[in-house]
Amino acid sequence: MDSDLQPWRDARRRELTAARCAVPAPLRRQWNEAITQQLQTRFAALQGMVVGGYWPFRGEFDPRFFLHHLRRGGERTAPPVVVARNAPLQFRAWWPGAPMRRAALGLPVPEGTEVLAPQALLIPPLGFDARGYRLGYGGGYLDRTLAALPEQPLKIGVAFELSRMATIRPQGHDIAMDFIVTELGLYRVTPHGLARVDDAWRLASA
Repeated sequence: MDSDLQPWRDARRRELTAARCAVPAPLRRQWNEAITQQLQTRFAALQGMVVGGYWPFRGEFDPRFFLHHLRRGGERTAPPVVVARNAPLQFRAWWPGAPMRRAALGLPVPEGTEVLAPQALLIPPLGFDARGYRLGYGGGYLDRTLAALPEQPLKIGVAFELSRMATIRPQGHDIAMDFIVTELGLYRVTPHGLARVDDAWRLASA
């Protein structure tokens, strides 16, 4: 690993967090609605799956409207839970009215519900690059979790276009997304980088 990688990434994290938090609320709502629409209309194949979601933090895309949409369709949803420092995340069943507790950073997580294995994950990167790699907050929880899963879930990065970077300077442990969804459209991650998907495309299988 390059000696300047960690300071470089930390600086990018600060910049990207500040930019995202500075987005005016009406514009953020508009972007949220555009991404939610993309998820609802183009990822119908998530029906019948266990989908890992999250509660938004520091101006992230808010997936809760989409999670409620999935629940109305009968899908199971499972936010991540930190069980120990430097350990993989657990995903616990959530439904409206499920028992919850406040965890790290004050975010709610399911309390005592069934542990599920997600078949698809909504993942909010701080930054994403031209090859579909994500820059997270630096704790490494998601990378450890993905590395520990016996089968890889469908990895759907959900972010605003202001999070786009030329590169995160990926390392061997970094895992690329399968798709990136932004307020401007849908991108498939290919061996050659991000490829814009046309408006008629729908996920047929995962």
